Amino acid sequence: MSSEAFAGIEDPGKIFLNPSVQELVEQSLARHEGRLSDTGALVTQTGTRTGRSPKDRFLVAHGASKSKIDWGAVNKPVTPEVFDVLDAKARNHLVGKDLFVIDGYVGADPNHQIKLRVIAEFAWHALFCKQLFRRPTEEELAGFEPEFEILAAPTMQADPSLEGIDSEAFIGLDLERRRVLVIGTHYAGEMKKSIFSAGNYLFPQQGVLSMHCSANIGPNDDVALFFGLSGTGKTTLSADPQRRLIGDDEHGWSDSGIFNFEGGCYAKCIDLSEEREPQIFRAIRSGAVLENVVMDESGHVDYADDSLTENTRAAYPLEFISNHVPEGRGGHPNTVVFLTADAFGVLPPIAKLTREAAMYHFLSGFTSKLAGTEAGVTEPEATFSTCFGSPFLPLPASVYAEMLGEKIAKHDSEVYLVNTGWTGGPYGVGKRMSLPYTRAMVAAATSGALRGVETVKHPIFKVDIPVSVPDVPDEVLDPRSTWDDPGAYDEKASELAAMFVKNFDRFAAMVSPEVVAAGPSIE
Repeated sequence: MSSEAFAGIEDPGKIFLNPSVQELVEQSLARHEGRLSDTGALVTQTGTRTGRSPKDRFLVAHGASKSKIDWGAVNKPVTPEVFDVLDAKARNHLVGKDLFVIDGYVGADPNHQIKLRVIAEFAWHALFCKQLFRRPTEEELAGFEPEFEILAAPTMQADPSLEGIDSEAFIGLDLERRRVLVIGTHYAGEMKKSIFSAGNYLFPQQGVLSMHCSANIGPNDDVALFFGLSGTGKTTLSADPQRRLIGDDEHGWSDSGIFNFEGGCYAKCIDLSEEREPQIFRAIRSGAVLENVVMDESGHVDYADDSLTENTRAAYPLEFISNHVPEGRGGHPNTVVFLTADAFGVLPPIAKLTREAAMYHFLSGFTSKLAGTEAGVTEPEATFSTCFGSPFLPLPASVYAEMLGEKIAKHDSEVYLVNTGWTGGPYGVGKRMSLPYTRAMVAAATSGALRGVETVKHPIFKVDIPVSVPDVPDEVLDPRSTWDDPGAYDEKASELAAMFVKNFDRFAAMVSPEVVAAGPSIE
């Protein structure tokens, strides 16, 4: 397809409108954007930016959204004038260049969808979007009218002389005009997360709780949600061969149940192995995209090599997972799991949460950053990411927490806090929680085996610890008993509790006293 003008771009080169996966792979190879691995996946590199660039992400401050957005360090404002200058420069930058155009949508629920069009400078970016977003049928494409546009011009650089811009990258989200502009970065995840942020603004206004979580469904149509930050085991634990995968990252909870926003998966693949994560490993084949992995001349990928980045990624369509749910939907969740990797070694391996405690821990979004993962980190550090997805929430956090509280109460969903981190002592002293034990605890929770089980309340964190879990030794369940020195445990637990309380101070005025009281005690 060719045109004198397309989407405000004068005299572009050839326009590839909704090309096939194979054509996009061939174009990527012909343009030297990537190489094929020995499994047929397209291997690409994103240059100096191997992850998201949060300091270069902006929301356009105008219209009705201006008064609704929770402005601050995460949601930084930019004027419409600055956005328009960069948008015009991006379209001028694309004059004469071939364009790869993908139409897709977000939201497996027909009543809650965002139709979008991606206009990409790189063929591999278009392939990424074709595999990650939901794909319309041929009939749907015939009358497709996009509501949102993503314009990706990675080889163009932003102008730091413009107000608020201080690097060559710019990721701008205009919620009023339904446009996303991505320039100066090759990292494909910016496109995915920009539209996720848009969904986190639009869907709650439709009564849908938008969530940064994975979801699966059991043999009795029982649905489970898994929240957790990087390194907590969200992808590993939700990819259960005994359960079908609804999705691995972004979901909505509507009046009808759970639905996946996406049509694919974007999985971290550092240290990936067929033994530990067979479903993900086998999904990396022809049509999949690998970012920033190290590959030798024969096409063999070394997943343990983090010399480019620890944030190596694989993008592939959901149908590459053998036991996925094609319709991308399920009923209301029976079980909600909050995953945390506590490097302080004090949280119990599993605990039941009341509605108020669920809202407290949802707002807290706790996990640990380990020594050595970042420059200057020499001891484990507490990390709190609101609603387990702080970088992608345009609205105040209380909006999402209140919706969660209402929905788990209405649908009698049981909520569990599962610690996949350390036991017997902090990082460097204790040991990582046994994965088979964690799997057994999660299986007990999702199967309903822990409903009504006897529990004891943790004296500091106030969560309810089951006294027994099938296939897990009782002594593992009480974290204090796993430490050689119970006094040292109490001291470390109080230390972490104080961090929780300090972090939650910013939410105290937004929620009920009962939610505040459900948090840890530091008396």
